[in-house]
Amino acid sequence: MDFINQIYSAIMSPDVNFVGATYKLVLGFLLGAVVGFERRRKGQIAGMRTFALISMGATLAMLVSIYIPQEYLGLKNGDPGRIAAQVISGVGFLGAGAIIQMKGSVRGLTTAAGIWITACIGLAVGAGMYMIATVTTLLIIFVLVNIERLEMRAHFLWEAKVVRVRLGAIVTDVQPLRDLMTNAGVEVTKEFIKFDYQSNETQVNFMVRTKPSADIAALFSAMHDTAPVLAVTLTNETNV
Repeated sequence: MDFINQIYSAIMSPDVNFVGATYKLVLGFLLGAVVGFERRRKGQIAGMRTFALISMGATLAMLVSIYIPQEYLGLKNGDPGRIAAQVISGVGFLGAGAIIQMKGSVRGLTTAAGIWITACIGLAVGAGMYMIATVTTLLIIFVLVNIERLEMRAHFLWEAKVVRVRLGAIVTDVQPLRDLMTNAGVEVTKEFIKFDYQSNETQVNFMVRTKPSADIAALFSAMHDTAPVLAVTLTNETNV
């Protein structure tokens, strides 16, 4: 019983010791891996290993930040937050690497935010804020899983796209094409029409909002059967 009390005291001690530091590193690893598992499940490249290493690294930074003034300055004139503060800004390069800009659309913002807050979890574990770090992890999982479902129900996950249609004739009535997109669950917000009388072609750019579940292939096929479509493209750019 005394041994268990000694272990508990070492874990809860504000001073850096081997048992407490090991516990904090393991807890930082587990909490980071939990967040990484959810991101990996969504197909993100940054997964369990990345998030676990970030959380453990932040935990170690916090331990070092506490240890140096504790060991060398007697906690009198030291600043335990000095090294840890650099983690908040320094981890930003990992977040920047997770963000991918793809011709008008940005991917990876949620993962970048997850990387940043996972580093904060590691700092909290290193400072001995076990319950706060655990609650934060649970809240992150709630946000990543349940808020996404709420966004889908509220139609927040619609993506702004451009459907570019090239027609082999001068077409003045594009309402049939609009009706096809509406029936396919693609919402048309605006359209731009260009007549090329020399080539006898019409180019229409439909500004649309679409869901990832929309059957774009079937829509394009129906558009080809309805109008003299030479080419049709779904893109993020208006001018290509």
